[in-house]
Amino acid sequence: MGFSHGWLGWLALMMFMSSPLVNAAQCQASSGPQRVALLELYTSEGCSSCPPADRLLSGIAGQGFGPERMVPLAFHVDYWDYIGWTDRFANPAFSARQRDLVRSAGGRTVYTPQFMLNTRDFRVARGDALANGVAEINRKPAGADIKLALKPLANNQLEVAVATTLKASSNAVLYVAVYQNDLSSEVRAGENSGVRLHHDYVVREWRGPIALNANTANAWQQTINFKPDWVAAKMGVAAFVQDQASGDVLQVLRLPMCPV
Repeated sequence: MGFSHGWLGWLALMMFMSSPLVNAAQCQASSGPQRVALLELYTSEGCSSCPPADRLLSGIAGQGFGPERMVPLAFHVDYWDYIGWTDRFANPAFSARQRDLVRSAGGRTVYTPQFMLNTRDFRVARGDALANGVAEINRKPAGADIKLALKPLANNQLEVAVATTLKASSNAVLYVAVYQNDLSSEVRAGENSGVRLHHDYVVREWRGPIALNANTANAWQQTINFKPDWVAAKMGVAAFVQDQASGDVLQVLRLPMCPV
C-alpha cells in the first residue's frame, strides 16, 4: 500500500500497528513532544577528507546523543566516483538532495564531507558546538507526530508503516530511510586507495518526498526488498517530516530492525 489520506488509510495502518508481531520488542515507536535533531552527513569513499567525518558520525551514540535527542544518517554521494573508485553506497538521489538543500539555503557549492543539522550547513559537528546545536533543536516543540512500525516478512522483505500528523506546517513531506551500521570497504583506487573504511548509519534505501495532508491523519506503508548484503541485525529505519518551504525538520524518529 502506498500513501493514503484520511481515516480509512489511518485505520488500516493502526490495525497493522496493533498486530501481535508489531507489538513485539523494538517493532514500533512513537515520537515525543519535543523535536529531535536530524544530523545528515554527505560523504564518499572516494574523498580523502571524509574518513574522519565518518568516524565522528560512528561515535555519535557514545557522546550521549540517543535517538530521543538526535538521529544521524550518512548519505553517500556519487560525484566522487569519477576519480577511480565507485562508492557502492552512493546514490544520485543523495547528491541531488545535498544540492537542493545547499541551493535552498542560498549556497552554490556542495562539498564533502558536509554535515547538515536539520538541513542547515553545520561546520563543527563535534563537542560543545554539536551539543548546543542539538539542545537548541530539542527545546522546540515537535512540529509533527510520527509513528513508525516494522514488520519483517519471511521472504527477505520488510514492511514499513508510518503514520503522521502535522502540527506546525501546511506544506510538509515525509522521508523514509533504511540505514545500516557496521559496514566496511577495502578501497583499492582513488584518494583512499589502500585504506579500510568503516561506516555507520549508511542510508541503503530511500523513499520520498511523500506528500502529506495538513488537515487529516496520514498513513504510508510499503514493502521493501532486502538486498543480498543487508544484515538485519545491523539495520534500522528512520522517518522524518520536513517543511518544504523553510526546510525545517519538524520531527524525526528512528527504530532498530525487529528480530525476525
